[in-house]
Amino acid sequence: MQTDPKPGTLYVVGTPIGNLEDMTFRAVRILQGVDLIAAEDTRHTGKLLQHFQIQTPQISYHNHNRRSRIPELLNHLHTGYAIALVTDAGMPGISDPGYELIKASIDEGISVVPIPGASAAVTALSAAGLPTDRFVFEGFLPSKTQQRREQLELLKTQQRTIIFYESPHRLQQTLQDLADILGTERQIVLARELTKLYEEFWRGEIGEALTVYAHKKPQGEYTLIVAGNPPIKPQLCEPQLKAELAKMISQGISRSQASRELAKATSLNRRHLYQLALAIDTCDTLAEQPEQE
Repeated sequence: MQTDPKPGTLYVVGTPIGNLEDMTFRAVRILQGVDLIAAEDTRHTGKLLQHFQIQTPQISYHNHNRRSRIPELLNHLHTGYAIALVTDAGMPGISDPGYELIKASIDEGISVVPIPGASAAVTALSAAGLPTDRFVFEGFLPSKTQQRREQLELLKTQQRTIIFYESPHRLQQTLQDLADILGTERQIVLARELTKLYEEFWRGEIGEALTVYAHKKPQGEYTLIVAGNPPIKPQLCEPQLKAELAKMISQGISRSQASRELAKATSLNRRHLYQLALAIDTCDTLAEQPEQE
């Protein structure tokens, strides 16, 4: 269903993060039909508009002029303008000042309509090979070392996959902080130049990444995907272990299988658990021969 842009509406328009073929038909149509485009960088967006032969006028809206520009844009919206908000790449409002215009519009009862497009965070996550069922997006970490490390300390026990954005000139220091606080063995994926000709994914442990980028100059903007902290496995005393083994055996699970499963759940030695299982006297369990080690 196609509809023309509605007067007095703010359209949050996703644009490509690199490859222009990722521009949607709907995004082109909306940008052609609105009265004004609020762009983070009018020169950068101008190249996109020229490629798709879009002649809609632009107005700059970025971090340095947002306070003065928001009232102006709200006034245009109240007088019936349809305005498209775009960022340099991806979805507006994600780690850029677009959020403040969107929030101000909602507060004033102005309709806000999203036009979905590419997002570097989700694009990198989808191909990272780390768990995607639960994740947290942190955007850019603080530029000051102490604040950055304090933020990472808060994330140290986070069990969800963590997504960061990072600039090339801060990448090595961020990797060092990740190694110091999260540990060198945590899995990490570094994605750069997403959807572009030289798209690259590096996968490994944080310690390995630190070694690689000590000899490799970072280039381009990075999306970092970091594995969450593994859940703490329960630590049970011997009577509790025997009770758990007895419960499993009473359900028809062999002593060998029960000890194997409990070892996996607790990180305890399987042989030790098997010896505990052999000592359990259950009338309903068939006698088993000791496992051949």
